[in-house]
Amino acid sequence: MNTYDRLIRIIADEHKLAVETLHPEARLDELGIDSLSVMELLFKIEDEFHIQVPNDQVPLVTIHDVVSYVDSLIAQQAGAVPHQAGS
Repeated sequence: MNTYDRLIRIIADEHKLAVETLHPEARLDELGIDSLSVMELLFKIEDEFHIQVPNDQVPLVTIHDVVSYVDSLIAQQAGAVPHQAGS
């Protein structure tokens, strides 16, 4: 399952939206996802994708924006070596 499909599942489940109504150009605000809901979504993304989302403000307007952002974080963090205790 790719990033888009996983995010659609999370958004649909969390916001009780029909998957058929979700598409890349869908605006988050028009889906009823406000700034607080975006923050909650980012926490779920961290858990789902095992990545860390920085505290930086990033303009996430559409589902496509979120997918692109997550893909960029995955790419950035894929090369990072996790810190191990005792190392």
